[in-house]
Amino acid sequence: MGTDGHSHELKVKFNASDPEEYTIHCDQPRTVLEAIKSSKKYNELKCTDENIVIQLGEADGEYAVATHFPCSCLEDGALLIISSKPETVVEVLNKPSEIVQPQSRYSVFYIDTVGGRNAKSKKLFRSTAMKQLKYLCVYGEKGMTVENCLKRDGRFIDDLSEFTLSDNKNPKRLTEHTQKVDNLDTKRFKICLPLNKNTKAKDKKQQEVPCASNSSQRKTDSVPVSKVVEVAKQRGTSVKTFLDKSDSNVNTEEIYEKLRQQFPDLKKLMESRFPGDSYEEAVNLRRENFGKIQKSFSEVHRVKKLLELGKSVCKVVVENVREGTGFVLFDNWILTNAHLFKDCVEGEDLLEGLNVFALFNYDDPEPHMNYDCFTVKKTLIDFSDAELDYAVLELNPEGGKPNQSTGTVKVPPGLLKKFGPVPQNGEACIIGHPAGEVKQIDPTCIIEKENRGKAIDDNLEPNRNFPLILHSISKVITNQGIKNILMGGNKADDVVTYNTFMYHGSSGSPVFDAHCRVFGLHTAGYTYGLKNENSVIEYAQPLLTIFKRLLTKIKKSGDDELLKRVKEEAEGNPHLKEDVKVEPEEPEPMVTE
Repeated sequence: MGTDGHSHELKVKFNASDPEEYTIHCDQPRTVLEAIKSSKKYNELKCTDENIVIQLGEADGEYAVATHFPCSCLEDGALLIISSKPETVVEVLNKPSEIVQPQSRYSVFYIDTVGGRNAKSKKLFRSTAMKQLKYLCVYGEKGMTVENCLKRDGRFIDDLSEFTLSDNKNPKRLTEHTQKVDNLDTKRFKICLPLNKNTKAKDKKQQEVPCASNSSQRKTDSVPVSKVVEVAKQRGTSVKTFLDKSDSNVNTEEIYEKLRQQFPDLKKLMESRFPGDSYEEAVNLRRENFGKIQKSFSEVHRVKKLLELGKSVCKVVVENVREGTGFVLFDNWILTNAHLFKDCVEGEDLLEGLNVFALFNYDDPEPHMNYDCFTVKKTLIDFSDAELDYAVLELNPEGGKPNQSTGTVKVPPGLLKKFGPVPQNGEACIIGHPAGEVKQIDPTCIIEKENRGKAIDDNLEPNRNFPLILHSISKVITNQGIKNILMGGNKADDVVTYNTFMYHGSSGSPVFDAHCRVFGLHTAGYTYGLKNENSVIEYAQPLLTIFKRLLTKIKKSGDDELLKRVKEEAEGNPHLKEDVKVEPEEPEPMVTE
């Protein structure tokens, strides 16, 4: 029996015409290619991994699986037929460190190699070898989008976007590329493209229109205004970008006139907020203040102190789900955001089979592996996903380095003793792992609640000449609840706001003040764009508020030893002194003879 009860057999043919089948016993979760490579016969093929095609089953070219397809998704006794192609198939192989999950964690579906609507004559795959098969077998962890699955697969072209999948059984039933794959298991689809979708393979001659025919074709080739408006609404694309990319002639004046008619009051509202030159003055003032902050955080003594404190910051990996940031509170406890564990918690425990890791000293880019890795215990210390959005996790006490088989490392010191109040204004600094990358530092400044509206307008300034886009962004961030943090909102006094490039993957980062005290838990931002790549403002939860909530739970638990340990850690911090005060025990009554 293999690890975690994983044990099954695969049959492999190393040539379609070869009658011999080789049995491979698979006793651990791994990719199909890793399983095949355990056979000495594979080495006799004398071909690179990028040149092989793996067919599943004996049917005539029915299915092809990627080299990184998880073996857990194959039935016991499944037959794989290996063929080597002269051209490169160009599959993007998974990193060896990626762990294959049980079959229940995946959704496996099939993409027809014959394109659907507007895609029959288009190039959809990197290699022509794929056209010799009927279906490409595609997999994705539940929660992933269709587009991300196809990009990760590696056999499809790079610029495949804005597509839909039509169900082979019911071609009128479409699945958009932004939808999750959870309910696509075992279904068969064709890729469909929008009308007039441009591809790299498009003949340049078709794009050239003789000058003499321009005027005669202007009516038939021009893009309707309604089409431009619809694109802007659905995709968040700026009108200018759409016009620049369009192959057709467009009546620009007609479009802008249409925009002005639809949103006449919005432009007036924007202009009224900054009468005369007040907008430029506000921008210059913010630049001046930010310059001071950058200078302040460039002082060597402060940088040294932040780098030392930053050793307690870790990258949090919720395996095959999402990544974020966290930091040590004390001992083996780390603090991060609860939303990293959305749909991953049942009661007070992580879901069965879910692994969570904390990576410290993740400072060097790959392929360097100098970081320290700790596993997270299954039971959560505290979890609040409502107002404060925080989670307290406990690490197993000893970790290790991934490139060393022996030796252990210890958890860095905690930051609880460095907790401080939220400053009303001035400098702030965030240390975290944006987009799951190496640790980064971003100096910024606190945006007072009365200035949040103006700061949002500043960030939207590039869109002022496009009222429709501005309106669309406004609707998106309003739906995210941005009014709650503005003056008069129900959370205006409860969060700290600033601007930073660190939002995706940085959730759970500590936020430091000018004195290197940590006062906030970086939580989220109000984002927009095709992939939420832009943000108008970001915010943090005050750590003293989180600490009070956590302390209340510890006191209710009756764990006096833990309460004593927290008091020891908070010793000397005047901002925590009152909160951790432990009432003296009443003396036992004297016993008299």
